[in-house]
Amino acid sequence: MNKNIIRSIAALSIAAFMASCNKGTNIPEPQPTTISIENVLDSKPLVESGTFKGSGTPPVILPGQSVSFSFYAAKNQRLTFATMYGWSNDLFFAPANPGITLYNADGSPVTGDVSAQIKLWDNGTRMNQAPGAAVMHPGTPETTPQNIKEVNGMDNYGNSYLPASKLMQASLSYDGNSQFTITIKNTSGGTANETPFSPGVWAISYVAGGNLLLPEPIYSVGKPSMNGLTNIAEMGDITMLNNYLNQQTGIFTPLSPVLVVVYKGGMNPFYKTGELDRGEGLTALAQKGNADILAAALKTQAGVKSVFVLKDAVNTVLLPRINGAAGGKVTQQLSVLPGDRIAIATMYGFSNDWFFATTGNDINGMQKGDLSASIGLFDDGTAVNQYPGAGVTQANLAGTPLQESKPIAAVPNPNQYNTLPPVSGMIKVTLQ
Repeated sequence: MNKNIIRSIAALSIAAFMASCNKGTNIPEPQPTTISIENVLDSKPLVESGTFKGSGTPPVILPGQSVSFSFYAAKNQRLTFATMYGWSNDLFFAPANPGITLYNADGSPVTGDVSAQIKLWDNGTRMNQAPGAAVMHPGTPETTPQNIKEVNGMDNYGNSYLPASKLMQASLSYDGNSQFTITIKNTSGGTANETPFSPGVWAISYVAGGNLLLPEPIYSVGKPSMNGLTNIAEMGDITMLNNYLNQQTGIFTPLSPVLVVVYKGGMNPFYKTGELDRGEGLTALAQKGNADILAAALKTQAGVKSVFVLKDAVNTVLLPRINGAAGGKVTQQLSVLPGDRIAIATMYGFSNDWFFATTGNDINGMQKGDLSASIGLFDDGTAVNQYPGAGVTQANLAGTPLQESKPIAAVPNPNQYNTLPPVSGMIKVTLQ
């Protein structure tokens, strides 16, 4: 047979074979998908609140008696409280707003006598009789209700009063790890203004951006009494104001810029529970919200296809829902193939080293819809934990984390400090 004919037949055979192979092989095309991460926490402005009362029946604090309670606080946070001057018509004791200073300028905790920060206030709802055991309750209403004002030596009716610091002694002790105990002692016995103190309420506001979220939770000078303070000032009844403060108390936290990783493989590329932090940058994310270090490290890993750090366009961090307004949200278009996985991580901002991350085998890149159920909250094990949002060593509250070395673990709920909402009530992740 002619050699040219043989060559032609061979070429046609190879072409036919290649064509049949291509016809039976489906090379997958990359699929576009958009990931969205949103802070859906219905935030509250108070990190803590509570009540105090005497040990007797009724539970008033008589001259010579004292009461103590403990609380957590970070730098710039303040303690405020209110209790009735019992033998009056509508006077109450409270620290001057925004509350008792808890840290010195050098960051050390304030301890000892803080009585000078306590003032006596007129609620402005009852005409003042001469203070004493003979005062009739509830007394005569003011013809025109007055705004709250300080009683500085004498009230509007000519009745005299010693400074609040002569009637009430308040002292602070520091218990460590951001916890304080305040002791309030009734020192009015034998004075011209002897009086019992009623049960009281107290509160600590969150600080965000250096500002208290609710700097005057109990009263405002020059404004009418609100939210049940009148019941304390007139009757020593804390029920209504305590209910109001409870409604304002809960969780507030931003989410840090979000790390998003698309990878090929069966194992999360940056963490595993039960193991120590790998030292690749997760510590910086979990403690300070800095995802850039970990992102740079992941870009060099085999199997990692793309890495993003998503920042809120306005605030950088993703703020929670505040007074009904939508929380922060970031989105990113991804290109994925069958078998690709998606992992994310973002810091629980008001913590020492907690982070949200995808769990199990992370997210199948082909999935669609709300995938928030695949997110968990973890403790990186690299910093000593403190009360979330009230820890003096929390980086986002102007602190320096105290280092430790423990395996990464899920954050229990409730934890040793508080009870958190479900993870899906804090962060929402969707693929579209």
